[in-house]
Amino acid sequence: MISLYRPGTSPLHRAPAGLKLALLALLGVGFSLMPRQPIVLGLSLAAGGLVLVVAFFALAELAGRPLLRQLWSTRWIVVAMVGTQLIFLTPGDAAVNTVRVVAIVLLAGLLSLTTRSSDVLAALETGLGPLRRLGVDPRRVGLTLSLAITMVPVIAALAQRVREAQRARGVRLGFRAVVPLLVLALRHADDVADALSARGVD
Repeated sequence: MISLYRPGTSPLHRAPAGLKLALLALLGVGFSLMPRQPIVLGLSLAAGGLVLVVAFFALAELAGRPLLRQLWSTRWIVVAMVGTQLIFLTPGDAAVNTVRVVAIVLLAGLLSLTTRSSDVLAALETGLGPLRRLGVDPRRVGLTLSLAITMVPVIAALAQRVREAQRARGVRLGFRAVVPLLVLALRHADDVADALSARGVD
């Protein structure tokens, strides 16, 4: 399994996992509800949100290479979103939506970099505790949400590994990179399943 957590003593590293999850949820909803029109306002708000995310990386003392790697890992998301949205939306709307999604992805990556997975899972289980009365298993739901939150940066790390391996072999990058990425993703899924089974999670 890939561990993206980077030990540190920054305020974000020391902040409770529950607080960071709540902040991620609030900012995610806030970015999603940002108006797109007028386009100048939409772009300004989206750019401001991205600047806020960069400030969080700086607060976590990860504003150097870690931030650049996270930004670089979102390039295919940018290409896919812009390419598909231009079919139905104006360039301005496509740009606003893409920047908002990139900001949310970066926030999820920052959470993974500054918070241990065990702490995220514990915080989710605590927050979902009241749902026990409705017959919901907070442990299973928390585990599912934790895996979902960390999956995007994990896949990005796998893609980076594939890219570096192909460059080392002198292989031209292209759509063929999808095959080894898919293999690594499935292998990672198997490792996660084995780890869960070893801990008695069916």
